[in-house]
Amino acid sequence: MTALYRLDSTSADIARAFNARAGEDPWAGGQIAPGGFAPVVTAGRDFIAGPRPAGKLLTARIVPRVWGVPPPGPLSTEAGYGVLSVRNADSPFWIGNLRNAEFRCLVPATAFLVPGKGKDRDGRRLRHWVGCADQPLFALAGVWKDSEVPSFALLTCPPNDVLQMAGRDAMPAILPANPEARDLWLHGDWPRARQLIRPYSAAMMTVR
Repeated sequence: MTALYRLDSTSADIARAFNARAGEDPWAGGQIAPGGFAPVVTAGRDFIAGPRPAGKLLTARIVPRVWGVPPPGPLSTEAGYGVLSVRNADSPFWIGNLRNAEFRCLVPATAFLVPGKGKDRDGRRLRHWVGCADQPLFALAGVWKDSEVPSFALLTCPPNDVLQMAGRDAMPAILPANPEARDLWLHGDWPRARQLIRPYSAAMMTVR
């Protein structure tokens, strides 16, 4: 899975693309690393647990959250930051949040970094920035946790052919380039929403 991604779009660009309120997030574009704040798009109520009022869909809006959810109990991560990705959506640690659409979020991105096979002329491992040819600004499927840290993690899925060739065993779940898919992730029931967690078309990927 990726441990670095880029979001080279402003809050205003994200708001227009995802039909969301820009809020007070001043994001101007740049690189996001584990443990850093990044804009996410949510239709939930921040810091308030429990389901939204019946029949009421809250307006999607941009909020800043930390990439990396604090691990459960006394566990810690080797790198010193939280859990970056969801590899098992049925895990007890994640399933309650995923079943509740309020805790699902869109994670805007313009590219994500994956290590490649082999090394460059300086002996460093090759690295590739991967993007989407059909949507320069795309949404990764995310989930946030109602904890002491306002954090989020990315959903993963099996790799497509492009990521397999790079030696990856998983990839971020990229949502299709249509408003209906984004609305389903933010508002839909879990059995339907989880169908979006699948490899993105290799023909639509760009690698540099």
